[in-house]
Amino acid sequence: MNRRHFLAASLALSACARKPAFSVEEKDIAAVGDALRSGTVTVRGIVEAYLERIETIDRSGPALNAVIEVNPDALSIADALDAELKQGGPRSLLHGIPILLKDNIDTADRMKTTAGSLAMMDAPSPRRDAPLVTKLREAGAVILGKTNLSEWANIRSTASTSGWSGRGGLTRNPYALDRNTSGSSAGSGAATAASLCAAAIGTETDGSIVSPSSICGLVGIKPTVGLIAGAGIIPISHSQDTAGPMARTVRDAVLVLSAMNAEGKDFTSFLDASGLRGARLGVARKLMGRNPHVSKVADKCLDALRRAGATLVDPFELTGLDLSGERETLLYELKADMAAYLQARGGAMQTLDDLIAFNQQHADKELRWFGQEYFENSAKTDGLESAKYLDARKKVAEAKAKLTNLMDEAELDAVVATTDGPAWFIDVINGDNYGQGCSSQAAVTGFPHITVPGGHVRGLPVGFSFFGRANDEGRLIRLAYGFEQATRARTTPNYLPSSSPVPGEL
Repeated sequence: MNRRHFLAASLALSACARKPAFSVEEKDIAAVGDALRSGTVTVRGIVEAYLERIETIDRSGPALNAVIEVNPDALSIADALDAELKQGGPRSLLHGIPILLKDNIDTADRMKTTAGSLAMMDAPSPRRDAPLVTKLREAGAVILGKTNLSEWANIRSTASTSGWSGRGGLTRNPYALDRNTSGSSAGSGAATAASLCAAAIGTETDGSIVSPSSICGLVGIKPTVGLIAGAGIIPISHSQDTAGPMARTVRDAVLVLSAMNAEGKDFTSFLDASGLRGARLGVARKLMGRNPHVSKVADKCLDALRRAGATLVDPFELTGLDLSGERETLLYELKADMAAYLQARGGAMQTLDDLIAFNQQHADKELRWFGQEYFENSAKTDGLESAKYLDARKKVAEAKAKLTNLMDEAELDAVVATTDGPAWFIDVINGDNYGQGCSSQAAVTGFPHITVPGGHVRGLPVGFSFFGRANDEGRLIRLAYGFEQATRARTTPNYLPSSSPVPGEL
């Protein structure tokens, strides 16, 4: 047994030292639901198993630091759902299913909602659940806790380290503990990959669902902006912000999306294993970078698409697609949207200027690794009636029309590319070292985007993306599910201390 395998085995034995009655590791929602309905386990037993796993893996063991807070009422909620299950059956396929929420999503309970910032620790509790949380509760899901994130959803600094927040510290990647989880839904990604929940909810403005999903070997769905109600989420930009599910399978992500969307749409009918047959897909080569290891993953993914019956337009050029309106949109909307949220929430923090001042006053804790340049630049903007903002919005509208037209002209069902490169080393001094990715095209336009595990580079996951026109989630789900069934590329994390080459293995 070489050193790498020995370390993996040792960690696995440690994690199993107090094995619960029901193992939740890598269990999908269907398996948990079947066990509940058959009486093999109770909702309380499921919740206890996840809480024990959080204690073993997140708090000690590999110490992922993905869960910022567990719900103190989780067990009482579980008991109530058990009684309900016994008396009248399940509410839905999510009955009794534990789900974690990113810590920028409002819950009107005994948990905090802070966006990872110490400035929000004493803020009044939200008056009501975010609408997406209400829907999940109505479906019978157990809100198990909150996940760590890149503080303020990574809109504070130009040189941030993803996965770090003043409140939660640094989240680590379960595939290699010295690697980053990407941002900003870092905790949701790491927690789901490590089976600390059945699924988690992330949020995205640009890349914050699909990038950590890709890097943590998950399926992530960034829906069309507006499909999931945006109220009750600490904002960056009303034009680009959206929540979305992060799960270990396409089916699980789709079950959660179906439960939480504002329109009550059931997307499960699009789970078609032959969904790639006859599809026409544009290969966005220029979005995939030049990393030769990632290129090998991409080639295998493209071969799988062809074998499954898809026709590839390769390369597909995104000629004339101008995304330059994004930066001003985010800076202007951050100031306005944050003030509206904070003032509705109540408390000492009422504006972006208040947050900036708090960070300056608590620089030893909040600014110890990086600054707040985005906050400061946003605070200088002059309102949503400004000509500069209106010009940015015009550019974004043109980008939406352009991407739609390019796809229509090529008769495409979707655009495909590798989502990101493999996870980079954690570096709190220099900040993130992102490779080339494909999140901005769907993020700026507000269009849907799904990433699915596509392969690995030395054990580090690489996701494969499908993005398309507005409100085309169903078609993308069909394609993503067909790809997943054809490739089965996800692997279980091994919690290695390092993914660097081990001497003697080169």
